[in-house]
Amino acid sequence: MTADIHPVLLCGGSGTRLWPLSRKSYPKQFVRLIGDDSLFQASARRLQGAGFAAPGVITASDFRFIVVEQLAALEIAPADILIEPAARNTAAAICAAALTLEARSPGALMLVAPSDHVIPDAVRFRAAVTAAAPAARDGRLVTFGIHPNRAETGYGWLELTTRPDAGADALPQPLRSFVEKPDIATAERLLAGGMHLWNAGIFLFSTTTILAAFARHAPDTLTRTRAAVDGAERDLGFTRLAPGPWADLDNISIDYAVMERADNLTVMPYGGAWSDLGDWQAVWREKTPDADGIVTTGPAMAIASTNTLLHATSDAQQLVGIGLHDIIAVAMPDAVLIAHKDRAQDVKLAVQALKARQVPQAETLPRDYRPWGWYESLVVGPRFQVKRITVHPGAALSLQSHHHRAEHWIVVEGTAKVTVDDTVTLISENQSIFIPLGAVHRMENPGKVPLTLIEVQTGTYLGEDDIIRYEDVYARGPGARG
Repeated sequence: MTADIHPVLLCGGSGTRLWPLSRKSYPKQFVRLIGDDSLFQASARRLQGAGFAAPGVITASDFRFIVVEQLAALEIAPADILIEPAARNTAAAICAAALTLEARSPGALMLVAPSDHVIPDAVRFRAAVTAAAPAARDGRLVTFGIHPNRAETGYGWLELTTRPDAGADALPQPLRSFVEKPDIATAERLLAGGMHLWNAGIFLFSTTTILAAFARHAPDTLTRTRAAVDGAERDLGFTRLAPGPWADLDNISIDYAVMERADNLTVMPYGGAWSDLGDWQAVWREKTPDADGIVTTGPAMAIASTNTLLHATSDAQQLVGIGLHDIIAVAMPDAVLIAHKDRAQDVKLAVQALKARQVPQAETLPRDYRPWGWYESLVVGPRFQVKRITVHPGAALSLQSHHHRAEHWIVVEGTAKVTVDDTVTLISENQSIFIPLGAVHRMENPGKVPLTLIEVQTGTYLGEDDIIRYEDVYARGPGARG
């Protein structure tokens, strides 16, 4: 058994309670909410250092290139990236990661961590993980508990067997019981009693121990996940789990599937700062409100207000709040959220209502991210659309054609290598090229700086599914977008 601790980052959630900033197309773990790194990048960076192996990641297919791009920006090479065919909650994801790690390093220690938490003191957290490692090597399932500082109803709680020192790290101890997310009266009682911690959803165990726990408590999950891992296919450095057996898996958390049934549970108390950044009130707390309780981000201003968060994302807008108290206001170019702080957990209900009405803003951002870069629509008319497109250095769109639209590309930054049928042309800043209806074409960025262009589409149908794809360096199917 190696002495290294192998981090596994869970990276498939959608973060609906941070709508409209976090959406299904680009969820909160990839967003720069706190500091210069995204939450995913901060999580990966936190788990680097002596005694920690290269991280594994399990994510959805739509996010695979975002994961690679954001890790590459940190110069972190992942041990593997597992692609879930569909969301099946944490039990299946952790089981798949454990089977994959067991095949590579039998009996290795595996640290499971969500990729959207905020833990400012990385050194202290790594020290707590290292302190918990002996218990994990001895066959314990270690779960990390956070010292509570308020009566929180949005988290599960962990009942201890020994009272910990408030705010201090301690040695691991046996877990007495799990407590489901409580009502406010119960949460206040748990806080006052001093025998409970918040359940952080972070775990440390050996692959041997967790797979034995699955075999005992969730054998169907283990059998079906093993079939999905055994039938997995390699794709451009990713491991795509087999969709057939994966579809038969229950949508169940690791707590329900294993932890609440196991008798070898240990808690590692962690006294440092921590947040799951689960809603806008959590963002307000983490951004350190001023003396009036005001937090502003972007072009936002608060006048005669208290205990309020104003978050604006576009330089083309100015968000101003006057006389606001206990309010969350988030302004984006295509959606605005205004809510009382006490209702922050209910933002997910707004997303559900928007989805029921088939409102695209429920799940899709104005900026659409692709393996090669991103685009956003600037103007949309009945027979035309104007987009801004950015292509990463060295990246290329697929070789494609369209049934219903022609395109006109104007380069505003960088240089584009453009293929139109049998002709290849270099287009520099302030130059343009026309792509006739039906022409087979491709755009590439051969340079060292990002390529930015304005695309004008004209035609009878401008949907992203009007693509016939002939070649694609990202191995996407014929109906994939971009």
